[in-house]
Amino acid sequence: MSDLHCPATLLVARHGAAGYPRPGLLSDDGGWLTDAGRGQVRSLAEGLRTSRVAAVYSSTMRRAVESAELAAEVLSVRALSIEGLQEFSVGELAGAEVADRRAQDVFDAWLAGDLDAGCPGAENGHALVSRYREALEGIADLHRGESVLVFSHGGVMSLAIPRLAYNVRNDLAAQRFLPHCEPAELAVDGDGWRVRSWPGVTDPAVV
Repeated sequence: MSDLHCPATLLVARHGAAGYPRPGLLSDDGGWLTDAGRGQVRSLAEGLRTSRVAAVYSSTMRRAVESAELAAEVLSVRALSIEGLQEFSVGELAGAEVADRRAQDVFDAWLAGDLDAGCPGAENGHALVSRYREALEGIADLHRGESVLVFSHGGVMSLAIPRLAYNVRNDLAAQRFLPHCEPAELAVDGDGWRVRSWPGVTDPAVV
């Protein structure tokens, strides 16, 4: 990442509540925003009207793209989707019951520091953090001294953001789960990443 004379402010939020074609099964499907999810996104964007958000970014997964497009419409800015911000893949576990512990065991291992773990046929934690870092640093480089809203996903945010920031513990998200449309605020400059706020809650039912 190039040296940033002024920090970029990244407001990184989990997408709005979504629906999926096969509820209850593990999947890498992009899903879509529900009515409740659209309300969450609109509420977030309305609250940012005075924050001078320069642009809205998202992962390429449909639920995040729809979130970005709606927020950008409210804020009268452009929406862009980029690779690298997508949720971690469940790989060969797609189609298994959500209650199947194998995917959760991988995520738990990541939060405990074992980045060698990964779902069968999918990326491990090292690859996930690397591609997330590259995506966010690319955004930061384009927005020196500006604020941008970024729609991503709860799992990858919970693993990668604490590991990229120098001022929080790697396991920050272990007991502070991310609700929909409640952004973590990051300052990114040539000195590194700093978490200004983390909206995690202790109720796992938000996941």
